[in-house]
Amino acid sequence: MATDYIRYDILTQEALRGVVRTVLADAAAKGLPGEHHFFINIDTRTTGVKLSPRLAAQYPEEMTIVLQHQFWDLSVHDDVFEVGLSFNGIPERLVVPFAAIKGFFDPSVQFGLQFAIEAEHKSEEAETAEALDGADSEPPAKAGKERPPARHRRVPGRASEPVPTPANPAAQSQTDPPPDRPEGGGEVVRLDRFRKK
Repeated sequence: MATDYIRYDILTQEALRGVVRTVLADAAAKGLPGEHHFFINIDTRTTGVKLSPRLAAQYPEEMTIVLQHQFWDLSVHDDVFEVGLSFNGIPERLVVPFAAIKGFFDPSVQFGLQFAIEAEHKSEEAETAEALDGADSEPPAKAGKERPPARHRRVPGRASEPVPTPANPAAQSQTDPPPDRPEGGGEVVRLDRFRKK
C-alpha cells in the first residue's frame, strides 16, 4: 500500500474545522438563526485552551459547551474562538482553539462532526500527566486516531452534574446531540470513512 505523503486525513479535518469556524463566525456576526444551536465538545488538555482554574479542575480532560440562549461576546479568529458562558451562575470566559474541538453538533438539523485530536496539540502538562499514569492505564491516543465518545456531557448552568446520554437514541430530547445516524436525514461525518484501513 502506498504511503500518503499528502496526509488527506489531516487536510480533511482542517477543512471540516473550517466549516465550524464559518458557522461560529456567522453566529457571532448575526446571532443564531431560527432554531439552530450548537453543542461543542472540547479537549480541555489541548494547548491554547484557556479556562479559569475552577473550570480546569472540574473538566480536566473534556467538556461540552452549549451555545444557545446564555452565551455572550462570541468572537471568532483564525485559530481560536472566544465566548462568555455561565457555569452554575458564575460568568466565565473561554478561549478555545479549533484544534481542541472533538465534536460539533447542531441538533436542530441533526448535523454533527467528530474530530480526532492530534497528540502533538496537547500541552506538555497533559502529556506528562498521561506518562505518569503508570503501566495500568491506556496508552496515549496516537495521532489520527479518534478517542472513544464521551459517556456523558455537561451543560452550562449545571457544570458540576453530568447529564447521562440516553442509551436509546429515539428517547433523546431535542437538545441532545444527534445519534451517529439520525433518522431525520442528517448524518455525523466520521473521518475514519476517509482513512485507509
